[in-house]
Amino acid sequence: MKKLTLSALTLALTCTLAACSKPTASPAATEAELPLQLVSQDLLQLTQAQLALGPVISGSLQPVTKAALNAEVSGIVMQVLKDNGDAVQAGDVLVKLDPTIYRDKLLSAQEAVRSAEVSLAQANRQLKRMQSLSKQNLVTQEGLESAENKANQSQSDLASAKARLVEARQQLEKTEVRAPFSGVVAQRYASAGDTAQVGKSLMLLIDPASIRFEGFIAADRVGQVKMGQQVRFKVNGYQGKFFTGTVERINPLANENTRQVQILVQMEKTAEPLVAGLYAEGHIESDNRQALMVPQSALVKEGDHAYLWQLKDNQLNKVPVELGEQDMRLGTQQILSGISAGATVLRHPQGALKEGAKAELVPASGAASQTAAQSGSGV
Repeated sequence: MKKLTLSALTLALTCTLAACSKPTASPAATEAELPLQLVSQDLLQLTQAQLALGPVISGSLQPVTKAALNAEVSGIVMQVLKDNGDAVQAGDVLVKLDPTIYRDKLLSAQEAVRSAEVSLAQANRQLKRMQSLSKQNLVTQEGLESAENKANQSQSDLASAKARLVEARQQLEKTEVRAPFSGVVAQRYASAGDTAQVGKSLMLLIDPASIRFEGFIAADRVGQVKMGQQVRFKVNGYQGKFFTGTVERINPLANENTRQVQILVQMEKTAEPLVAGLYAEGHIESDNRQALMVPQSALVKEGDHAYLWQLKDNQLNKVPVELGEQDMRLGTQQILSGISAGATVLRHPQGALKEGAKAELVPASGAASQTAAQSGSGV
């Protein structure tokens, strides 16, 4: 009887220990069963939007009004009064050359004019005397003609002297290089002490207000471009900002090397000054229509297939979609089929998302405590 009681006690103790050592569910398994916490910023409701189609255009900003200022007379550069980026007004002196030689030429030309005027006056007086004597038959016809020839020659000498005076004055004026229009110095090529020969580049002046977009399109798209069409483009250096303009001209001659066609775009006026020479790219809006559009960030691409993660009835589903045209203005993609307007999809589907996973929308404050879990899903 004691042996039986001891055995029963031993068995009961063994069962109790076995029950106490039963494994419990791991925290990870419990956490995996929790629904994915989402906030409104994680979701996107699909709607119809404008799809703008047209040829891609790329090129650069270039000023219409620009002037390469070259030396028109030779001489030593005495002063350079403006530097790169300086604003100038029409008529401002930009560069001064040594005027010594040309000042001397001007003085010599002025003396030559005075001498020619004196000679002409003497020749005219002599001609009048000879004409008076000729009427009295006191001089020969040959003497009269000689006086006339001398007067005519003096008149020619005076005209030549005046022409040389004008040339000398112009050469002296050209020792001061002036701005032909109001603008900005884009490039300075000369410094004080340089020897400037005729034709040497001194400065490049541009008018920033005349900047336009000079771009190129593929030759097979030129039939879609018409005068006055709107152009929307981005400029390198102005991140996140779009510029607009209209097609002003279509170059009738394609580029010999690339066979692309040049399009000149008149830009709309901007409050901030633009920098010429920057690369720009955009598209010409030749066609506009309403379409179901999504941002590229919402698409998941696997090979030739594209998907959207749709949230419906608190459940995530991977929906295959057919893609259409891309809007080059905004980078959005047209959806032809697979999903309809009004559907709710993930804006940034990243991480280890699972088909049929549970999800729920919570206030942003309520989701703050789930940051670690959300980072794991990448949403």
